Amino acid sequence: MADVPGGGALTIGVDIGGTKVAAGVVTPEGRVLARVRTETPERSKSPDVVEDTIVGAVQELSRGFPVRAVGVGAAGFVDEQRGHVLFAPHLSWRREPLREALGARLGLPVVVENDANAAAWAEVWVGAGQGVDHVVVVNLGTGIGGAVVLDGKLWRGRHGIAGEFGHMTVVPGGHRCECGNRGCWEQYASGNAVTREARELVRSESPVARGLHQAVGGDARLITGPLVSELASKGDRACVELLEDVGAWLGAGLANLAAAFDPELFIIGGGVSEAGEPLLGPARTAFERTLPGRGFRPAARVVAAALGNEAGMIGAARLAGEAL
Repeated sequence: MADVPGGGALTIGVDIGGTKVAAGVVTPEGRVLARVRTETPERSKSPDVVEDTIVGAVQELSRGFPVRAVGVGAAGFVDEQRGHVLFAPHLSWRREPLREALGARLGLPVVVENDANAAAWAEVWVGAGQGVDHVVVVNLGTGIGGAVVLDGKLWRGRHGIAGEFGHMTVVPGGHRCECGNRGCWEQYASGNAVTREARELVRSESPVARGLHQAVGGDARLITGPLVSELASKGDRACVELLEDVGAWLGAGLANLAAAFDPELFIIGGGVSEAGEPLLGPARTAFERTLPGRGFRPAARVVAAALGNEAGMIGAARLAGEAL
């Protein structure tokens, strides 16, 4: 079994999203020593199947390192005791006692946290938010996750479920959302929004979508967010416009969050953020245009996350270490 580099406790962070389960062994300095990644089991399966996947990943990693605790970042509402996943829109968990279930199977202390909170904590610790005490993190993935750091501390709200910005209603009566409502922000500024709009262009045989149509051979089901970003980087006009549209929705939402929290910094993470400036440029423009009191108040900076897909696992591991 490997020694702990530099001493201190090694922990495992697990990041569970709508499409993947990623886990890693993390040092007390935030370095990832080993990692595993697998697809999230289909939501139609029992919640036990997802838990089996988590346990398998942790056990695989634990065989090579003296791990002391496990942190789990879950894409859903986590209660104030950080033990239950109350509701996961993109998974099948409903009031799931995840900490107890995993702790019993793993024989290790387990901390459960919202995945966006975990990612935000990592970015403030060793990422784009180092040295900043007032930060709002927005993660653009399958949906939209969010987190708030105020006065250098994670702000979870009274019931532990603050930061669910993706489910703010921005278009009353708009697109249906998996949370049960209509017109949620994540229906217009997430990975799902990008792929939905791109697929509609191809299915309607829009003349502006020739590049998309050719890339997937006319099969709209093959369109993904990364494909749209790739084509946009090559100058495909339809894909550039799709990212501009999503960026505009993102920026307008950030202006609303600035009105509520007045942060110094917005950090944009998640898989969709890897599109870079074609997304973030329009987001900054829309943010500046819709910021309440613009011209008479400091405007928060809007930057890309620094830790990429590993932010959630690093933050979850950090939170597990802090709980020891």
